Amino acid sequence: QVRFVESGGGLVQPGGSLRLSCAVSGSTFSIVAMGWYRQTPGKQREVVARILPGGSTSLSDSVKERFTISRDNARNMVYLQMNNLTPDDTAVYYCNRIYGLEAWGQGTQVTVSS
Repeated sequence: QVRFVESGGGLVQPGGSLRLSCAVSGSTFSIVAMGWYRQTPGKQREVVARILPGGSTSLSDSVKERFTISRDNARNMVYLQMNNLTPDDTAVYYCNRIYGLEAWGQGTQVTVSS
């Protein structure tokens, strides 16, 4: 069974930075496209960043030039570096596969507020 454990969230002021981590177990991680998703109350979960097994990345327009996704295939880890955060980035952040979603982890709360 695939498991995702997200960490690194917290409360940050606008303009601040956070680095989220996701530990993945129970999967052939190195050959799987991974993504970071986020969800706010009353809205559907949306994918904000994707990374292919070889390292190619894509970001949604709302986070482009502020967020960076990366992965460490040796450690089965995915990261999301978030810079210049705004209140609109407040959400619970999750990682999961891009193709063939697995059960969601608990996520990590990111709150951007002064």
